[in-house]
Amino acid sequence: MNESHVKQVAELEKICFSDPWSENSVASELNNPLSVWLVAEGNGIVCGYVGSQTVLDETDMMNIAVHPDFRRKGIAAALIAELVRLLKERGSRILRLEVRESNAPAISLYETMGFTQLGLRKNYYRNPKENALILGKEWEI
Repeated sequence: MNESHVKQVAELEKICFSDPWSENSVASELNNPLSVWLVAEGNGIVCGYVGSQTVLDETDMMNIAVHPDFRRKGIAAALIAELVRLLKERGSRILRLEVRESNAPAISLYETMGFTQLGLRKNYYRNPKENALILGKEWEI
């Protein structure tokens, strides 16, 4: 992700999430040395993105979204696979994330990609209030 993507990523946040990150919050990730954000782009349009932060050798996936018009085309899986590849190169050994307990399509994708449930965060999400599953995927470095 670079500066030219920030506005579209922030707009996609609004489309996909009930509690979206602001444009300023997304932009601030460009200068965060702990962050890696990737975009999937076609014809100048951001179709999807993934953002992460790494501390030492552990990474948290902060955000992932695919525009509704581009879903079910493998974009999320490709973004996650590329993120994992980059994280391995940088010495991370685990990728963790939270996902709404009711988000069956996302949970299915993560399980297909080798993520397993590590825990549960009660009432993690607001608007609407919902539990989050904590999922993770580990690898050898």
